[in-house]
Amino acid sequence: MSKSMTEVRWHGRGGQGAKTAALLLAEAAIDVGKYAQAFPEYGPERTGAPMRAYTRISDTPIRLHSPVESPDIVLVFDETLIEAVDVTEGLKQGGTILVNTSMSKEEVQSRLGKDGFDLYVIDAVKVALETIGRPIPNTAMLGALVGATEVLPFDVLVEDLRHKFSKKFSPDIADMNVEAIKRAYEEVKKK
Repeated sequence: MSKSMTEVRWHGRGGQGAKTAALLLAEAAIDVGKYAQAFPEYGPERTGAPMRAYTRISDTPIRLHSPVESPDIVLVFDETLIEAVDVTEGLKQGGTILVNTSMSKEEVQSRLGKDGFDLYVIDAVKVALETIGRPIPNTAMLGALVGATEVLPFDVLVEDLRHKFSKKFSPDIADMNVEAIKRAYEEVKKK
């Protein structure tokens, strides 16, 4: 693995948008001249079932085609997964974990039972409900990810998402998702 590569593992449940977020991040990275890949890993494919997705971003071509086993960043879309699976498995020392939850950072840290990484918490469902009107946290988690890690420049993510969503959805839906990204980004930057 190249030192210039960032590996991200996404933990979610079917229907929360983790797969879509992984793909959007990779596409935004490609659009700024980086190499990227994103892919999901499913168990039983149904709404609410635990799933994982992976994203790799690099300055050089990516030759790996396997799941991310030693991520730099882990995103957890559903706090109940903390008890169901080891979301910190393989997380690099000094890595980043971002959890969608209404719990405090201290509560999440206690439930994880490990340290040695940067922990961020955000109520991405609340942000999504207040901006999009639906409890789908994926765009809020993307904003929080960039706020916590600067894996991509914030303005690049915003413009890339606005462009892609404007092609697929109404301008109002694109604007609501951009607002979710901005709110989550700003909330994480304050912490």
